[in-house]
Amino acid sequence: MCTSITNHQVNRLEGETMMETSKKLLCSLLRCIVVQLHYIFDCVIDFVFGLYYNGKEEKVPPIKNPILLESAVTLAERIRNKKVSCQVVVGAFIDRCKEVNSLMNVIVDERYEEAIREARKVDELLACDIDIDILKITKPLLGVPFTTKESNEAKGLLHSMGMIARKGHRSTQDATVIANVKDSGAILIAKTNIPEMNLWVESRNMVYGQTNNPYNSTRTVGGSSGGDAAVTAACGVPFAVGSDIGGSIRMPAFFNGVFGFKPSEGATPLKGIGLRTVDFGNSMAETGPICKRADDLLPLLKIMMMDKDLKEKLDTPVDVKKLRVFYQEGSGDLRASKINPDMRAALTKVIHHFESVSESVQKVKLPGSEFSFRLWRYWMTQEGSDFKYDIMNRQSRTSASAELIKLLTNKCEMTFAAILKLLDEDLFPKENSEWAEKITAEMKEYLVKKLGDNGVLVYPSSPFPASYHYSYFFRPYNFGYWCLFNVLRLPTCQVPLGLDSEGLPIGVQIVAAPHQDHLCIAVAKELEKTFGGWVPPS
Repeated sequence: MCTSITNHQVNRLEGETMMETSKKLLCSLLRCIVVQLHYIFDCVIDFVFGLYYNGKEEKVPPIKNPILLESAVTLAERIRNKKVSCQVVVGAFIDRCKEVNSLMNVIVDERYEEAIREARKVDELLACDIDIDILKITKPLLGVPFTTKESNEAKGLLHSMGMIARKGHRSTQDATVIANVKDSGAILIAKTNIPEMNLWVESRNMVYGQTNNPYNSTRTVGGSSGGDAAVTAACGVPFAVGSDIGGSIRMPAFFNGVFGFKPSEGATPLKGIGLRTVDFGNSMAETGPICKRADDLLPLLKIMMMDKDLKEKLDTPVDVKKLRVFYQEGSGDLRASKINPDMRAALTKVIHHFESVSESVQKVKLPGSEFSFRLWRYWMTQEGSDFKYDIMNRQSRTSASAELIKLLTNKCEMTFAAILKLLDEDLFPKENSEWAEKITAEMKEYLVKKLGDNGVLVYPSSPFPASYHYSYFFRPYNFGYWCLFNVLRLPTCQVPLGLDSEGLPIGVQIVAAPHQDHLCIAVAKELEKTFGGWVPPS
């Protein structure tokens, strides 16, 4: 009897195991089918858009002035030591902005004459008997030109947020971070283009139009710091000040082949960024630098940060050979596109490099990374903003139905991306808060425990490089590759790794645990040294 029962139990367990195995095989098969169908869909999109844009590709003109290739810290040193006139430096970058703007449509407001006057004052200061060593500490970026996005407040300059409802609005004061950068001696020369209200993956709006990629004018520059990354890559400035709530620094840095850094949570002030009126709050957003050279990251972050302890920690020595390196090959989100061969090769060569120099390299899978977009969508509802009110310049409220009616009657003053945001708020169910907060907490706990104070995660920047204008309406979930690390509020650096087979920038993201920003910088320098980093677009 006992034997009979035992055999029956064994048979039942074997049957359950077979059923479980069959379910797993079926799920794997279905997943493969979905991935392949998505791949075919992407191929069709690229083919159709490729036909439309065929023959329309342009690049920015070649760089003739070697000053334009210098890093911000090198330029500052040369200006301080009177190896080059500040007026010459600022004038060279202004001339380059004028040269590339006709193709790129990147500069939306400028202060060229004022910048030249400020450069003249710098030269006059340096002509006096002044202690250069003290100047290096108090004004580390004296005379170095920069830009910032239109949505970051700068006194006297336009601050429309790319909205018809705010067209012509000018700031009466600087954002805190812009004031900090100016206090370092840097000279603001212009403001650059953005998406409407900073909420799209292309820098396009109905006030200033569309910005084009310097490597290929038919491709996107990303958003929302798209103009800043594009003008930096085109050598219109040595660096720019961006902001990042969902990849808004790293996405355009990737598409334009430059470095972009989103610092640790609460590291940088937010007053004057967008429509924010306080420096610090409970937010996924951070301000950060965009630059061509990895050597600029640390000094720029020091200037932008306000916390003394965080600044000092940036100087912590890092032995790259002793870092523990983790990597993930994809988000796992079936709605996102498949990682293309060039992007996979970029990730692979980084991993192979660390396998040859580092003591520990391990593949991981973040629990919940397949929900990146959904998690970001939930946490955006916790930011304390009111999109329907803000998009009307806080004069009234609107709705998806109201704007769709305007669109059908040719009276709409919003981009289609803004209307999609309204549709999302009005028609689609909200994410479950308990679920979202649980998944976020579990994923962050897992990753922070893995990384500790001596580990970094290498993560894909995107399934593929910059795509054709407007094509992102057909694949919005690729955005999850960037916004995940806003959700987790971890320091993340976009590192360029040269160009792909079509001449478009490629790269990877480097992530560290909270307040371990210096690890990201160390890896960025190592990868630049090994693989070359930024490549001029022409």
